[in-house]
Amino acid sequence: MAATERSPDRAENRKNPLDPAIELLTAGQLEIAGRLAEASNATLYCTVTHAGREAACVYKPVAGERPLWDFPHGTLAGRELAAYEVSRASGWDVVPPTVYRDGPFGPGMCQLWIDSDLSVDLIALARNRRHEGLRSMAVFDAVINNADRKIGHLLPAPDGHLYGCDHGVCFAEEYKLRTVLWQWRGDPLTDDAVQTLERIAALMDEGDLSATLGQWLTAEEVAATRIRVEMLLRHRVHPFPPEDWPAVPWPPI
Repeated sequence: MAATERSPDRAENRKNPLDPAIELLTAGQLEIAGRLAEASNATLYCTVTHAGREAACVYKPVAGERPLWDFPHGTLAGRELAAYEVSRASGWDVVPPTVYRDGPFGPGMCQLWIDSDLSVDLIALARNRRHEGLRSMAVFDAVINNADRKIGHLLPAPDGHLYGCDHGVCFAEEYKLRTVLWQWRGDPLTDDAVQTLERIAALMDEGDLSATLGQWLTAEEVAATRIRVEMLLRHRVHPFPPEDWPAVPWPPI
């Protein structure tokens, strides 16, 4: 199926099918089947089984994280969890079901594997200005300050929903947005984006989302996330590339 301009399903329509995945990822037995060699950090392809159910997943142990100069060592798995919590709160469901759990190589992030639609041209998809799911992803990346949105991190599912993966280098206090999705820079946010940002802001102000993010991020990073949401709502436009930071990750694919 080729890339479409189909709107993503809302959270209330996708919530029930995804919730069992959290139980499976949390309680299931992990068995390592291989390693994704192209990943810069240890990324293991696994099967997880529980109560007669089985699924494929990705397991990223904290012990396999490569130290980065601009992100504290040992925090990448937690940032993946924080990205999932924002994704879930937004209703965009950009991030597949994700948990933090123990595994064969110690604690780390475990995320449901998404079988992408291989008929989709990812390069063409990344340049699409009319794909609503992709545009929502661009706003999501602005909220979490994604420093590494590559073309290969786009996961178009066979049902038309667009997922994204690899959110370990997000939530820095400084503006580090680095992405291949700049085609809307300066354009007004959609009404859907504004409403979603208002919902995220309300959930953070009520304290539940802020407390959840605080399990994985510093207080300063949580506050910076709230400020980014506030800035997006104030200006109501897609952000521009940073002037003192590479705008596109390398390699972009």
